[in-house]
Amino acid sequence: MNSELTLWGVGTSRTIRPHWALHELGLAYGCKPILARSGETKTPEYTVLNPRQKIPLLQDGAFTIGESAAIVAYLARKYGGASHLIPVDDAGHARWLEWCFFIVTELDATSLYVMRRHSTGKGLAHIYGESPSVVAKAGEYFMVQLKHVELALTDDRRYLLGDQFTTADILLTTCLTWALDYRLNLPDGLMQYLGRTTSRDGYRVAREANRQQAFQIASQACMS
Repeated sequence: MNSELTLWGVGTSRTIRPHWALHELGLAYGCKPILARSGETKTPEYTVLNPRQKIPLLQDGAFTIGESAAIVAYLARKYGGASHLIPVDDAGHARWLEWCFFIVTELDATSLYVMRRHSTGKGLAHIYGESPSVVAKAGEYFMVQLKHVELALTDDRRYLLGDQFTTADILLTTCLTWALDYRLNLPDGLMQYLGRTTSRDGYRVAREANRQQAFQIASQACMS
């Protein structure tokens, strides 16, 4: 346990990632439940900690680190112990890096976030402009890239790197749940994989922590 751990951020597919890693590792932590695009990331206090004014952000004593994929990797490396959440052998570690980079670039930033930027409703079209054709093309690109993941799982491995659950699975799971929010049809094999990862206690607890605190903030804003 570490009483010096503080996580800033709730309410998004990216903030749930460090919540999940913290719960997988059994770490005690404090939470600063600020939301994206609420003005809370632009306060002087937060800007000192994270000049990029993004969430999530982890404080570990005097050390701070942003970017969800980097946060979960840091936690796994420093606090993983026997569970690790990252492979320790050279080949496994390289394969883990490959999957992490692939997920955060090809699935997250290049596909899903593009869909979010140009979607109406819960999207950000009011900021970046509505573009149904861009959303459709980004969704098509996501499904093409997802075939690489589907192929990797055809050998009946439980997780991306075999029997070991790693932070790459945290990243992938959040992308898959995000894709379902956009009503993308996932192949049966990936739905089965998603069932395995989302049935983990760490995910269930993290999902509630990420969602409940965001809901409480929204409720307070409505009442004020």
